Amino acid sequence: MFSAGGARSKEFAPAAVEAGAVVVDNSSAFRMDPDVPLVIPEINPEKIAEHNGIIANPNCSTIVGIVPVWPLHKANPVKRMVVSTYQAASGAGMRAMFELESQSREILDGKEPTCEAFPYQIAFNCFSHNSALDANGYNLEEVKMVKETRKIFDCPEIAITCTCIRIPVLRAHCESINLEFADPIRPEQVRDLLSTAPGVSVLDDRENNRFPMPIDATGKDDIFVGRIRQDGSIAENRGINIWVAGDQLRKGAALNAVQIAEKLL
Repeated sequence: MFSAGGARSKEFAPAAVEAGAVVVDNSSAFRMDPDVPLVIPEINPEKIAEHNGIIANPNCSTIVGIVPVWPLHKANPVKRMVVSTYQAASGAGMRAMFELESQSREILDGKEPTCEAFPYQIAFNCFSHNSALDANGYNLEEVKMVKETRKIFDCPEIAITCTCIRIPVLRAHCESINLEFADPIRPEQVRDLLSTAPGVSVLDDRENNRFPMPIDATGKDDIFVGRIRQDGSIAENRGINIWVAGDQLRKGAALNAVQIAEKLL
């Protein structure tokens, strides 16, 4: 089980494989390698058997977003996804979590916030995901979500665009996901499909305006889904909006890797 960053994985994983181990890698080092399976057990567990010694664990935002989209895609192919992420500080590590706490104290004490783990103030603020931008203006997190979703779904033609934002929450990522389907689909169909989907919990209480929040997902294995509604801007009832919340340290990282290892065994 490798989770020490891409550089360490590239350095040591081949030696582990050569020694007879199977590596489940939680970094980005091998995710887009065509010879390495990229696996979410609720979606493509059959790919585990195709490994050549290394199995890649997807990016946390990808996992949180597409676990609930997959059962919908199987029932009615998704033609286009528009994803906006609201990503917790913990996605950037423990130092980032501590920085959110310390900056909050500093600001409430009337002091200037100290920025070290993040390039900008995270307390009482939000900003574009702090990863490198490509020539088209997309950051690395957004590019990962696009490429990884296509690989995991085995659907290179699916149209995907993402905007990834860091928010002042300690734990659990949220995502707003707009889906355009090949055929008409209604919110009640979506609820029915998700109510029995593995790894998904529906929290969609319109009467009380109660939908998934980071505090619901923190420390939980499931991805929580709510705000299930028709997108009236897409013709023929082919559009659906959903809102998801998932603990990116559990299902978004550690749990998914453990599930892969369990399938291996």
